[in-house]
Amino acid sequence: MATLTKAMQVSKSVNNVTKLFTNLSLTPNITASPKHAFRRRTSSLHCAFIHITPERRDLMEFFDDPKHWGQNEVRVGRSWKKDELRLKSNSDLHKLWFVLLKERNMLMTMEQAYKEAYEIFPNPERLDKVQDSMNNLETIVRERNRAYHLLETGETGERPGRLTYNRLGIRFYYRMRQYAIPKFMNTKWHKTHQFGFGGYAVRKFLRLYREKIWNEKRRAKNRENNRVIVLLRKFPNLDLEAVKEQYPNADIEKIKQCNKVNSYVAPQ
Repeated sequence: MATLTKAMQVSKSVNNVTKLFTNLSLTPNITASPKHAFRRRTSSLHCAFIHITPERRDLMEFFDDPKHWGQNEVRVGRSWKKDELRLKSNSDLHKLWFVLLKERNMLMTMEQAYKEAYEIFPNPERLDKVQDSMNNLETIVRERNRAYHLLETGETGERPGRLTYNRLGIRFYYRMRQYAIPKFMNTKWHKTHQFGFGGYAVRKFLRLYREKIWNEKRRAKNRENNRVIVLLRKFPNLDLEAVKEQYPNADIEKIKQCNKVNSYVAPQ
């Protein structure tokens, strides 16, 4: 009986192998699933879904286009404005952030390469434009996050913080965060975050520090006043509103009555 059962199993396996070889053919299978047929017909379409930029993956990604090497000037556009970024979706902003990040890394690499070669880096304002675009993009993302959290929870969703003083008595904004260790047990946090100040040495430092800040402001105001005096001496009919906008700290009324302006006679 056991021999008969084994013989039947062997015959079944032989039949399965025979069917398998019979179904094999060198022509494409017409009864393939629609999914595989669609993939065969639209291979380029699937590549477009995956790749959004040219695939290079080498160190030349950190360098500018070789045709710009040695040029004195590179023509570039302006930075992105906030009003333009507000029209874009979150997905587009996410892609644009990485494009700007890649551009910034390339510009920083080229700047260092020009510095090591003792040459002038063309259009250094490109870094400022990229940084300005990234700051504007981050501002728009914060606006959207704040609006979403205010609508859903009634709070801004921003990281909480408070104004406090460090050990030197300088006021700063401390941003709070969560820690795995409770505050009363976190000795490392207490060593690095010491608030409050006191003592004669700290009070003396604060007095000298405030005096230094006041002197810097006074010198900056004097420089603006002198600059406005020179402009009014050369151009008596100058637009005072434009001057006030350009030099907000200058006292225009006091400068108009100054003898340095009134006693000056333009050369003939």
